[in-house]
Amino acid sequence: MAKRIILIRHGDDPPDDRAYTYFQQNGFDVEITRPYKGDVLGDLSDDVVGTVIYGGPFNVFETDKHPFLNDEHRWIELCIENQVPMLGICQGAQSIAHTLGAKVGPREGEPHEFGYYQLYPTEAGADILSQPIAVTQAHFHEFEVPDGGELLAYSDTFPQQAFRYGSSTYGFQFHPEVTIEGFRRWQTLLSFNYGRPGVQTVDEQNSLMYEHDEAQAEWFYEFLDKLFGKPTD
Repeated sequence: MAKRIILIRHGDDPPDDRAYTYFQQNGFDVEITRPYKGDVLGDLSDDVVGTVIYGGPFNVFETDKHPFLNDEHRWIELCIENQVPMLGICQGAQSIAHTLGAKVGPREGEPHEFGYYQLYPTEAGADILSQPIAVTQAHFHEFEVPDGGELLAYSDTFPQQAFRYGSSTYGFQFHPEVTIEGFRRWQTLLSFNYGRPGVQTVDEQNSLMYEHDEAQAEWFYEFLDKLFGKPTD
């Protein structure tokens, strides 16, 4: 039986991120779906062995404005109920937290993180992050850790950066999947953020990107190995 990975995306970026590359190179059957464009997630079949919910521009609590989010939240519930490995990234993490009843939204004063920022593990997060690491960020909303979840990491500005719920559901506020090429696109697409509180300059971003990208990639691939494993014949 094929081992399907469902990637839920919220934009038209090319599939050159590290999660997509990892699954392609390790023999998974990768299916990209875009509910915001009308794709329907459907039922959770036995051949689905994992899912990644990507970031995006949508407020996860605005389900009246964006009805497709209801389908994503239903999918999240199914994956949790069936213990299907799931990773939510930025908006995806916020969707998981929201589905589990946690608050999502901006911090007071609307500080931003756009660039490369230091991430620190909590005691509970030491099994996935043994030491601080600089990671890619692009957000000003945050999630609270849902009841029953564990806080795994924090940054200087945002105290909730990663959580685990059960043994197979993870939410990351940061973007370890983004390559240098992907972040270059963001510097153009998200240029309206420059000058906002907490946002790094282009020069700062470029310097930190070249300094830390390789270590971030190495860490993320190891994490994907732990969460999703590799399909067997």
